[in-house]
Amino acid sequence: MSDKKEKQAIGLSYDGFNAPKVIARGFDELAEEIIAVAKEHGVLVHEDPLLSDSLAKLNVGDEIPRELYIIIAEIIAFAYLLDGKFPRQWEEG
Repeated sequence: MSDKKEKQAIGLSYDGFNAPKVIARGFDELAEEIIAVAKEHGVLVHEDPLLSDSLAKLNVGDEIPRELYIIIAEIIAFAYLLDGKFPRQWEEG
């Protein structure tokens, strides 16, 4: 039995209104493909084994659970800032 942990990737989509949903989920080789496609399309890839383990329990189409809202919101906000996107209120100041 191997102690090597399988690679996993979970892709989320957020429409700005509803809770983020799982849009892709894969392990090992499929995880590598999901990560490669995300990077090719300029999607932020965030590596967090504990978060990944929690999200891996979900199926494609599932919304993230409430207990993950804050961490996912922080990651989405960080991705927006990296993209140069800011809340409208910041620009109106």
